[in-house]
Amino acid sequence: MAVKFQYNKTSLQQLEKQLKVRQRTLPIIKNKESALRLEVKRCKTEVTQLEKELEKQIQAYEYMFKLWNEFDASLVRVEDVQLDVKKIAGVRVPVLGDVTFSVKPFSLFNSPKWYYDGINLLQGLATTAINCEFLQEKLSLLEHARKKTTQKVNLFEKVQIPGYVDAIRKIKRFLEDEENLSKSSQKILKTILEKREEEEEARKEGSV
Repeated sequence: MAVKFQYNKTSLQQLEKQLKVRQRTLPIIKNKESALRLEVKRCKTEVTQLEKELEKQIQAYEYMFKLWNEFDASLVRVEDVQLDVKKIAGVRVPVLGDVTFSVKPFSLFNSPKWYYDGINLLQGLATTAINCEFLQEKLSLLEHARKKTTQKVNLFEKVQIPGYVDAIRKIKRFLEDEENLSKSSQKILKTILEKREEEEEARKEGSV
């Protein structure tokens, strides 16, 4: 990033102010990045564990697969999903609350005895699947925020701060050179004036 500046004290003060802001902010952003990185790792672990749990639940009922043709899946319906939002390292993420199901009435005499197991299985699988979906959304939001924070850290650390430091150094060097040049000019001018005065006095003395 090319820092725009002018070779004067006002521009120097503005750049120094901007540099201080970024130097103070950088550690805060780095801490946020570390926190998000940790949360992303934790969330990935949770997603993996939940996917394994879902697979385990499915496999546990493999013996019932042939019976599912007899089961009326419309008996069970998700009635309500309670949602909440919380902040993790400054990022708002969804949090799953209770999942409520509604079960249609069915004939106990005309339905197989395993219907209750089928209903409980569907409710358990649906709860795990919904939870997994929410964790995936949470992971996506955290990963996005982590990438943006990392980009900001790199922008500050590798581009903006070095850019401001370099611009400040250039302005200071220019102002120092300008000051030295001014002093040198003043010395030369003083020497010329002193020489003229000496020549003038010498001329006056010679004419006496």
